[in-house]
Amino acid sequence: MTEMNAGELSRAAESVGKAYEKNPKDRQAGLNYANLLRMSGRNDQALAVMQQVAIFHPTDREVLAAYGKSQAAAGQLEQALGTIQRAQTPDRPDWRLRSAEGAILDQLGRAPEARNRYREALDLKPNEPSVLSNLGMSYLLVRDLKTAETYLRSAAQQPGADSSVRQNLALAIGLQGRFDEAQQIAMQELSAEQAQANVAYLRGMLSQQNAWKQLSNEEDKNTN
Repeated sequence: MTEMNAGELSRAAESVGKAYEKNPKDRQAGLNYANLLRMSGRNDQALAVMQQVAIFHPTDREVLAAYGKSQAAAGQLEQALGTIQRAQTPDRPDWRLRSAEGAILDQLGRAPEARNRYREALDLKPNEPSVLSNLGMSYLLVRDLKTAETYLRSAAQQPGADSSVRQNLALAIGLQGRFDEAQQIAMQELSAEQAQANVAYLRGMLSQQNAWKQLSNEEDKNTN
């Protein structure tokens, strides 16, 4: 679904939304609908859907994890952290919940705690590319680009690494001024024109004095 354009997302959300409206207790329909709404930028509506799904499935860890993500996307970070922590059980820890908790802690500016959660997730699921990518992005946000690149490169080399992992790696490399290498990585997923546009944007951004402030703003947008 991550490869859909805006029109396709809208049509998919409408179709899945109708299935959800017919049976709001349908767990999977609710999860799918909320996910499509988040991908469409309709975060408040996604949160409303997940609130209802969580009422019907209050102990379902996947539901609670998705609810927490919707809260975070809607800007309710502290509430999201509480939801994710409630979903976790000490006797059966879930690596996805550990990683989700880390992502929320990063948004709250609590980077050391966030990285502890990512490492705990990796203990449970070694070499998981999405967790390695989150860990790399945690370092990127505090300008430790070399460490960020190390984790992101490791993430990109894992089986199952998706396009977003490789795009994050391209970003970390581009921010170090290695634009040709960044463009080569970006072109594995993007068209040549899109990759060139991304690199041109990076060049322009880094040429300005407030480049890191702009980057932080862009990262805030991408996590919503």
